[in-house]
Amino acid sequence: MSDAPELTPTAGKNAEAHPLDALTGGAFSAQTSGDRAACLREWLSKDPTAEQLQEVFKELSTRDKGAARLVRERMDELRRAKDQASIAGEWAAAAQALLEAPSFSLQGAIDWQRDAAKAGAPLSREPLAQLKAQLTERVKTIEELQHKVQVQREVAVLLAQRIEVLSTKPWKEADQALNSLQSDVTQWRQQALELRNAADWASVQERLVVSLQSSEEQLLLVWQAFLDALAATKLAAENASMDLPSVPVWADEIRVARGLPSELAAVAAVATPAAASAAASKAKPDPAQRQQAAQAAIAPVLQALADATPEGRTAAIAQVRGTLKQHGRWLDADTVAQVHAQLLAAGDPHGWQPEQADTQRHSLLEQAQALLLQSSEGQGNTRKLQEALRQLREQWRQLDQTALPNHGLWKKFDEACTSVHQQVQQLLGRVRAESSQHKAARMALIEEVQAWAQTHANSQDWKDMARALRQFAQRWREGGHVGEKVFAELQPLWKQALHAAEAPLRAAQQASVQQRQALIAEAQALAESAGALRVDVVKALQQRWQELAQAVPLDRKLEQKLWDAFRHPLDTAFARKPAERGRGAVAQAPLSAHEQAVVAAAQALQAASAGGDAQEIRAAMAALEAARKAQHDAAAATTPAEVAQPAAVPEASSMPAAAERPVRAVRGDDRHGATTVAAGRDARGPRNDKAAPQRERFERTDRGPRLGDAAFRAQRDALEQAQQALRKLAAQAHGQALTQCMQAWAQRDAALLPTAQELGSKVSSATRQAWQQALSSTAQGDASIALLRLEVAADVPTPAQQHSARRMLQLQLLTQRHAAMPQETWGQDVATVLASAHGEEQARRLQNALKNLLRNSK
Repeated sequence: MSDAPELTPTAGKNAEAHPLDALTGGAFSAQTSGDRAACLREWLSKDPTAEQLQEVFKELSTRDKGAARLVRERMDELRRAKDQASIAGEWAAAAQALLEAPSFSLQGAIDWQRDAAKAGAPLSREPLAQLKAQLTERVKTIEELQHKVQVQREVAVLLAQRIEVLSTKPWKEADQALNSLQSDVTQWRQQALELRNAADWASVQERLVVSLQSSEEQLLLVWQAFLDALAATKLAAENASMDLPSVPVWADEIRVARGLPSELAAVAAVATPAAASAAASKAKPDPAQRQQAAQAAIAPVLQALADATPEGRTAAIAQVRGTLKQHGRWLDADTVAQVHAQLLAAGDPHGWQPEQADTQRHSLLEQAQALLLQSSEGQGNTRKLQEALRQLREQWRQLDQTALPNHGLWKKFDEACTSVHQQVQQLLGRVRAESSQHKAARMALIEEVQAWAQTHANSQDWKDMARALRQFAQRWREGGHVGEKVFAELQPLWKQALHAAEAPLRAAQQASVQQRQALIAEAQALAESAGALRVDVVKALQQRWQELAQAVPLDRKLEQKLWDAFRHPLDTAFARKPAERGRGAVAQAPLSAHEQAVVAAAQALQAASAGGDAQEIRAAMAALEAARKAQHDAAAATTPAEVAQPAAVPEASSMPAAAERPVRAVRGDDRHGATTVAAGRDARGPRNDKAAPQRERFERTDRGPRLGDAAFRAQRDALEQAQQALRKLAAQAHGQALTQCMQAWAQRDAALLPTAQELGSKVSSATRQAWQQALSSTAQGDASIALLRLEVAADVPTPAQQHSARRMLQLQLLTQRHAAMPQETWGQDVATVLASAHGEEQARRLQNALKNLLRNSK
């Protein structure tokens, strides 16, 4: 044995401590990959910076790819966290803008939540979670306000109907109901004022605001007419010289009180003005009646509408529509056109087109019948069906206000709507019944869990307990749908019962975790001990661990984490001895001259890789290859005579004769003379006459001799580091070319465009010249289609708002068989984009596409 100190195969490389050893806790000087990974995990637990992670990964990726994966995963995690933070900031700003807008958009809030989820924004974390809750609460508040507006509008219709019904009863009965009706009208106006003063009134839909205002104006108009008619009736009842009131029933009542004959006796069945109009409509009108209606009724209200101020146009429009409801059937085509044009000029969006009203009514009837079919099949949401039914009735009511009623269509429409309402009520009844059943089942499950907890309070079968608790949780998840309020009541009771049932198991699990941590500490102490590792002690320790694992079940991830922490020190201790013996055996082998030359060339290649010059790296790689094959070339240059007769091989006559040994007979070898033949064969020596040519036939002539472990590892590590450096330099050149392209477009300077060699082999000089011409001209044209073609050619994603356009482009490409594909024309598409105006979003999309296209072209 030599007195020289033992050297490891990498002693020449690691003679000095690595600069990053102090940072990573000795990861670069660790002897095994497991030790290196353990050092890196401990270092990563201290949350190093992104720059430190990048530096360690750069150095470690050429040494140990498995250990470098840990660093890369942490870098990817930090990158994802940064991206999510950026996305969260963008969507938080969008939500804040929605909340701070003067008019809150309900559809914008709904779209925000959907689009944010599609974009991968962390909606469950702050600040997005709070903003989401604020938007939801704001939407709920505005929807409730809009519902109140709709209810208020219906109440106004009911009040107007009450007033109309009172006009068909005796005037003294109407006078008795005046105070009650006055109170209701006052209360309605106060509630309408409260709605207008609500904080979110500006966010209510415009159609609802207009409908509430129209309802109020119509109610006030009807109410004022009722008061005036009642006052005139009282005066006529007290003074016989006063004119009769305008209400037919009250006028006939005063006429009878004065001793005059009743004019309503002949038409006693007609009780309301609407019925009187229907009865009168059966008689064929003559031209004189039409002329009288147009001149006496329509002309004054149209003139009043034309002379009305902007503030009084709404009341004037309502007065015109009230007159049209009584006299509209007598108007000719010219008068109808005049009324329609004057209403549109006054700001009424509907106008008055009685010939189109029936067409719209048929459409509403078809929609109502479709809702009936949908509800009868049990499809659709009950809330949506109710809302659709309410909208259909509202549209029909608006048509009745703008044109003459159609009682035949109304009967069919009302029957369809009533049937839909009945179906909805049945659906709601079934939903309520199912919700009651689900609530009872969940309450029974809670009581079952409570009883089970009392029964198994002293049980020690932890596996059976964990299995039963999982089954209870699964049954709760499959318990069926209940309302939000009911679920909010049941959920705390369930959590309380389950928490009480899990208490013994959680206590046992905590005790088991503490015991396992104690075993982990014993394993670490045993692995760090300086004495010999005793197998019996390790087996006893593992047996104790198995007993704990079989007794108390833990969460799978936690159990695996604890087991890895327990196994790692023992595995490291067992692997340490063979590694030390292997290093001692390998270190004793001296380096030959050829191996020393290979190691020197490998060190020169590492120095060139550190320099960062691609030409020097390739030259050093060629020198290393030459050094590796140098001895082989020298051996090939020797003469054939020297190869045939090596000096080191002794003469055949000087070699001792092989000793003859007896041959034992075996099966099939009992023939006469077998011993003599076998002895003669042994005298000739081993049968190697065919083995040598066979070895020469499979020998590789382009390889050098086999290297020792130290030289082989040195040249392998140097080659891997050089290849990594070349890839890095290529990536840097690729990124610089992209950056220069973007700068040239932003500044519209063709001189900043990279050369064709820097851009890649597929960017020809003609293509680059087209790009220069596009940058030299003024910005013009639209690049949306060209960007979509580039994204298709590069197979990169398209922004969400452009998905429909990309699908349309792909459909067009499928139909255009002989047209050039985007993969063939991406150079011209880039020229089209560069010729257009520069934008941040367009630049980002172009850079993403060129990143793939230029990389593939190199």
